[in-house]
Amino acid sequence: MSNCNSSIIDPPTLSGAVILLISSQLVTNYSRQVTPVYYPNHDGLDVKNSSFCNITVSYTHPDQSDVVSVEAWLPIDNWNGRLQVAGGSGLGPGRVDMSYGNMAGAVGEGYATASTDAGIATPLDPYSWVLDSPGKIDEVLVRHWGGDILNDMAVIAKSVIQDFYGRPPDYSYFNGCSQGGRQGFELAQNHPDAYDGIAASAPAIHWAQWAPAMFWPQMLMNTMNEYPHGCELDFLTTLAVQECDGDDGIVDGIISSPKRCSFNPFPHVGVNFTCFLEGRSMELSRAAAVIANASWTGPTDSDGNFIWYGLSYGTDLSGDFTGTGIAAITCTNSTCKGNPVPLAYQWIQLFVEKNPDYDYTTITRERYDEIMRVSGAEYDSIVASGNPNLTEFYRVGGKMMTYHGLYDQVIPIQATEQYYDDIRKFVPDVQEFYRFYEVPGLSHCFGNGQPTTVFDALRAWVENGTVPSSLPIVLTDVHGEKNNRIICPYPETGVYIEGCGNPADVACFTCAAD
Repeated sequence: MSNCNSSIIDPPTLSGAVILLISSQLVTNYSRQVTPVYYPNHDGLDVKNSSFCNITVSYTHPDQSDVVSVEAWLPIDNWNGRLQVAGGSGLGPGRVDMSYGNMAGAVGEGYATASTDAGIATPLDPYSWVLDSPGKIDEVLVRHWGGDILNDMAVIAKSVIQDFYGRPPDYSYFNGCSQGGRQGFELAQNHPDAYDGIAASAPAIHWAQWAPAMFWPQMLMNTMNEYPHGCELDFLTTLAVQECDGDDGIVDGIISSPKRCSFNPFPHVGVNFTCFLEGRSMELSRAAAVIANASWTGPTDSDGNFIWYGLSYGTDLSGDFTGTGIAAITCTNSTCKGNPVPLAYQWIQLFVEKNPDYDYTTITRERYDEIMRVSGAEYDSIVASGNPNLTEFYRVGGKMMTYHGLYDQVIPIQATEQYYDDIRKFVPDVQEFYRFYEVPGLSHCFGNGQPTTVFDALRAWVENGTVPSSLPIVLTDVHGEKNNRIICPYPETGVYIEGCGNPADVACFTCAAD
C-alpha cells in the first residue's frame, strides 16, 4: 500500500500532449454490489473490502486548450496481471456512474482498470459542452467524445501499470456496451493493437444515423397531431408477439425469430381492448397502428425511401416496461404530448441544429429528411465507428465479441447485422476473430436474457485459443418461468430440437441457421 504514491509514476509519453498532473489516492475497504447492469458482458458480483490505488493522469494538447483525465484503479493485493478498461454510457465517454460500476466489477475480480472523461467535465449535460458558441460546436470536445483520444487511455493505463507493478499487463481488454460498445468498435478500427480483446455489446455504431432515427415516431406524431396512448402500442406489441411467437417452435411469449414475423397492425384498428395499466377499456386508433408500424419499419424520406432501420417486433415502443420508448408519450388529464428519448432531441438540437433552444416539436417531414442527411454528412467521420475494414485488427491477432438484444428499444439490431456482413467483404473468415450473438427477449444492454459469460469466453479465446461457440442465457418467459437457453454466433441462432421435450432444458437447443 505504501507504493500508492504518484512520485513512482513517470509521465506517460503521448504524442502531441503535455502531462499536467499525476495524482494518487489509496482506497481501502471499497465495497459495492455490482449488478450485470453496470458490468456488461459479465455476471454481477459483490465487491467487498477491496483495496486499490487510484492514479489519475491529466494532460492537455497545447494547441487545443483541453484538459483530459484518465483514472486508473490498480488492485493492491490481488492483481491478476491483466488490464480491463471500462467504456462509457450514453453521451458519457467515461468517468460516469455506469463506467465506475464497470470499474468496480473489474477491480473486484483483480483487474487493473481505467476510464477517461475525454476532457468533458459534465458529459451527461450536453448543453454544457457540445456548443462552443451559438451555431458552432466545440470541435475539440466533440472529437474527443467521438473517440480521437481513446487510444490515449490505453497508452496511459499500460504506462501506469508498468510503473506501479514493475511490469506491463499480460493481457489487455476493453469492455463496454452501447456507447462503450461503439468505443470498442472505434478501437478495433483505428487502434487495432490497443487491446488484445474487445467486448463491445449493443454497439452504437452508425451513431449519426440511429440517434436522429430515434425521433422518427415522435416527428410523425407531431405532424399528425395525434398521440396514441402507450397502452395502444403495448396492445399491438402483444398482438405481434401472439402472431409470431411460435415461429421458433416454442410458445413462450417471446419472438425469437423476428425476421419471420410480418405482423400487420392495421386490420386491428377499431378493436376494443383493456388497458391494464389504467384499468379501462380502449379502442385501438389508426394513429396507433401508423406509429407502431413506422417504429418497426424505420425512417423513410418524404418519397418513401429507406433511411434507417426500425426496431424488432416485440420491442417496448411505449417505454411502459423498460422506461425508454421511442414512441413514448405523457398525458395530463386528456391532453397528451410526445415524450422523446432525450438523446434523440439533444442530438438534433445541439449537434445538428446547433441551437439549444431549437423547438424539435415543429420538425416537418421535409426538415426531418434534411436532419438525417446533415447528421450523417457532418458526423460520420467523427462518431459513426462503422468502418467494417478490420483487416489490421485481425492481422495483429485481436479478438472481439458482441451481443445485441433482439428487443433492443434504442439501437436496431439490423445495423449490427449489417456491420458483421460488411466485415466479411474484407475478412471472409470473420469468425476467426469476431463473434456476434443475438439475444431473444433482451432490451438495450441489460435485462431479460442478458448474457453474463461473454467476457470470460473472450478471455479464454484470447489467452487459450478456446474458440467460443454457444453461450448460456437464462430467459424468463411470459409466465415468469426461467428457461435455460443458448445463444449462438451469428448468423446461426439457438434452435429448439423438435420433439425434444422440455423447452426449459438447454439440451433441447442447438445452433443452426434460422
